[in-house]
Amino acid sequence: MHCPFCSETETKVIDSRLVADGHQVRRRRECLACSERYTTFEIAELVMPKIIKRDGSREPFNEDKMRNGLVRALEKRPVSVENVELVINKVKSALRATGEREISSEMLGNTIMEQLKDLDKVAYVRFASVYRSFEDIKEFGEEIARLGDEK
Repeated sequence: MHCPFCSETETKVIDSRLVADGHQVRRRRECLACSERYTTFEIAELVMPKIIKRDGSREPFNEDKMRNGLVRALEKRPVSVENVELVINKVKSALRATGEREISSEMLGNTIMEQLKDLDKVAYVRFASVYRSFEDIKEFGEEIARLGDEK
């Protein structure tokens, strides 16, 4: 690790602790040359599968895009940020667990909807309405009826 102040490579770790529910390590470091202190964060870099869109094009998995969709569906709902992050981590774990290098956007959407169904039914219907492109109120009613039948 290069010191951001003097570019020296010799540093020592003063403190390490887990953050972000154990998915990240925060380290306080001290440069042995200039004695300045700074913080670094370490995360495991795991390869996510590429997403095959409905039109056949492929794009890298975009966590921010998924987060924005979830936040939009959960807008003004009583769901904590921690629960949103937990859903994101569960979806990412499920995608990695497939072992595939590419997955369909349909599979991604269904995985997200399964998590939302357990988290918040209103957010689930909101997400499903956009994801499945509901055309009229009848489709909303059918989806809500399906939710009721599952109880």
